[in-house]
Amino acid sequence: MDRGTKIYALVLGIFTLSLVFLFFYESPKVSELNDRLESIPLIKEFPYHFKVLRIDNGTAVMSTPRSTDVPVARILSILFPEVKGKSTQSSDYQKAQKKLANVQNTARLKVLEDNEVHNIRWELDRSWLLQHGISI
Repeated sequence: MDRGTKIYALVLGIFTLSLVFLFFYESPKVSELNDRLESIPLIKEFPYHFKVLRIDNGTAVMSTPRSTDVPVARILSILFPEVKGKSTQSSDYQKAQKKLANVQNTARLKVLEDNEVHNIRWELDRSWLLQHGISI
């Protein structure tokens, strides 16, 4: 290899490593908050794993499968297969909806316990939805 090719390969390697680092980097605070969420049995055992994605000026951005763009019945039928096809008025459906709301609220409250977090902003987990056959 000539000198120019070696320099090009070195620069390209550094650039690639930088991109990999940025892609996989998670701040220590976000890791700590996600570890706290995982330590709660109610959240850990739930089919959807609520997590902190990032912290922006005291606002924790958290993932959620809920959206006004996707009917809650579709999400509930993935999380709770036993409610698939049931009426939204059925007791099983109502229990599933309350359980989802309870787990999401528990995750929110646990993150708000941290002194550095003052607000929560929910961000739709498009990746999770796509993995379960729901496109937005």
